[in-house]
Amino acid sequence: MTQPRTDAQALPDRPTLFWGVSFASLGVFLVTWGLLWVKANALNDDLPNACYDLRRQSFPPEAACASMDGTLTGANPGWLEVLFFASLAVGVMTTAMALFISTVVRQR
Repeated sequence: MTQPRTDAQALPDRPTLFWGVSFASLGVFLVTWGLLWVKANALNDDLPNACYDLRRQSFPPEAACASMDGTLTGANPGWLEVLFFASLAVGVMTTAMALFISTVVRQR
């Protein structure tokens, strides 16, 4: 029978916290992507009819109208784009850490 390790620097046996944060950030990413998509494709649906220069981008979804004086109408709020990219980055990092810990624990 093996004795439990008392090493304070040891990796956890199960990366459940990393998986939890990973799935939570994936949920936030999908919700913000959905909000941005609805704003670009449903709320700003009438922009092409009354717009001088329509600007569309696909990642993150956005439809904005640029007027002749340079002002933008219908652009995404900055905080929502920050949340979109931050949740994507946190999700990628925590998934990578969870996979790393899982492979190290399996090799023991």
